[in-house]
Amino acid sequence: MKDIAPAISPSAGIGDVKPANQAVLDWVQDVAKLTQPENIFWCDGSERENDYLLGEAGRQDVLIKLKDEKVPRSYLHRSNPNDVARVEQFTFICTPTKREAGPTNNWSDPAEMYTKLHQMLKGAMRGRTMFVVPYIMGPPDSPLTKVGFEITDSIYVVLSMRIMTRMGDVAIQRLGDDPTVEWNRGVHSLLDVDPMRRFICHFPQDNAIISVGSGYGGNVLLSKKCLALRIGSYLARKQGWMAEHMLILGVESPEGRKHYVVAAFPSACGKTNFAMLIPPKHFKGWKVTTVGDDIAWMQIRDGRLYAVNPENGYFGVVPGTSYKSNPNAMKSIAHDTLYTNVALTDDGDVWWEGKDGAPPTHAIDWRGNDWMPESKEKAAHPNSRFATPMFNNPALDADVEKGEGVPISAIIFGGRRSNTMPLVFQAFDWNHGVYLGATMASETTAAATGAVGQVRRDPMAMLPFCGYNIGDYFQHWIDIGKRLTNPPLIFHVNWFRKGEDGKFLWPGFGDNMRVLKWIVDRCEQTGGAVKSPIGWLPSPHDLDLAELDVAHKSVVEILGIDHEEWEKELAVHEKFFDSLGGFVPEELIKQREQLAARFGT
Repeated sequence: MKDIAPAISPSAGIGDVKPANQAVLDWVQDVAKLTQPENIFWCDGSERENDYLLGEAGRQDVLIKLKDEKVPRSYLHRSNPNDVARVEQFTFICTPTKREAGPTNNWSDPAEMYTKLHQMLKGAMRGRTMFVVPYIMGPPDSPLTKVGFEITDSIYVVLSMRIMTRMGDVAIQRLGDDPTVEWNRGVHSLLDVDPMRRFICHFPQDNAIISVGSGYGGNVLLSKKCLALRIGSYLARKQGWMAEHMLILGVESPEGRKHYVVAAFPSACGKTNFAMLIPPKHFKGWKVTTVGDDIAWMQIRDGRLYAVNPENGYFGVVPGTSYKSNPNAMKSIAHDTLYTNVALTDDGDVWWEGKDGAPPTHAIDWRGNDWMPESKEKAAHPNSRFATPMFNNPALDADVEKGEGVPISAIIFGGRRSNTMPLVFQAFDWNHGVYLGATMASETTAAATGAVGQVRRDPMAMLPFCGYNIGDYFQHWIDIGKRLTNPPLIFHVNWFRKGEDGKFLWPGFGDNMRVLKWIVDRCEQTGGAVKSPIGWLPSPHDLDLAELDVAHKSVVEILGIDHEEWEKELAVHEKFFDSLGGFVPEELIKQREQLAARFGT
């Protein structure tokens, strides 16, 4: 079989500068002994290195260069058709006991899994180059920032890590020479991209990750879901902070009052759109800025939560992204972007379903086949992606690199629900808000393998990403609340409710500003609300709906509570808690009982 990642031979001065930390050198040597690469490439994150690797990736057909007149300095990558999403069924948390991993994670004994993976990695990099990627997650001067090293045999991974992390010398400097300092060890190999030999394994006690058999970003950019969330959440509990699957945005009024909010939505439920929201013309003078679109690390200072975005770029879903849905994202990906599994047009541009303008008359689809508008297959994979530097974003917040983080006024939970959940409501207090997060649900999308459109519980949007027992995770949230003297208010939103005709009741996108403004008003204690069994609800006149083309009855419907639906919802909450095998904190059991009592059930 042809080697899918043949070795490269850089000239002197490229890929040959090693760090001084002996622990790193020893680890790299151990992995090299196991995988037996042809050579080792030490990444430094420089422009010279990047230019060289881009050229090599083109020669190996890993990347296709797009026309600079269309998308300057941008490239297209096609992954194996069997390798297009995160694989939750092959994702493992490897802790000494199964109880530590909990009922929602796949568990494996660490020693057994190490043995299995080392067997698979034996000689896996023969004829290949082993890249060593040093990186940091978090602003360079943040106390929360973590150092990681990823070993990989994929040029695509190296080039993506350069976009998504602060890579190279900044990590070497942060780590220093002390061999006992904390850092994450990540090993990745494509192997032969066989789904039956695909594992993404986390060893929280060792601060280590091993990923084999995949080339898809969510499985192989080990800085992202693997370190920033799965290992990160474990470290956060141990060290007293929070690692969450949340966007961070700033919202500033015309008078200059600014608030920051974080929001947890499952993948492909509009996180990037919300993080880059552009207010409608009616909200003249209001500004929304992006701190992060996917992950928030939060610490307590002066009784308040402060958040940093540990990432350096955006790894977003492309289909549906347009100047109508997300102008800032479109401007961000207009240059210096790495696209994965979108279509290639005959004039060297990229295309996907939902992009502005008419579809091309002919293109090469994400599988490399001819595509025309009448084709039955989609031109771009539903989970096709862009990776682009955060500094491309015209709405980037000025304090994005502030090491201490930005102060959080509100936490928003939300999912994709066709019914039951109203447009927005506010929790009564912190523990009630934790209950809303713990029981939140969403209809599944193409971001993970499996059936699409089924409602599944996804606590805090962390179900696939919590690196330890979900019951202990809920308890950590409750314990954090006890330490906060000025806690954020907690809300739940649902942009996706449908009417009897099956159409969305709410326009979403920029008009979500109307909901965001009510949330800000509540934080400033100026917004009106009605007490309901589920929390504080706005009445239609509490929302700024001026110039909104939505019928009044639709607004009433989307803010309404159907008691029959909520009785079913409560029953599912109970069933979900029961499925967690007795690990649910007593505080959340009480919250469910109180909610049931408010409905008189």
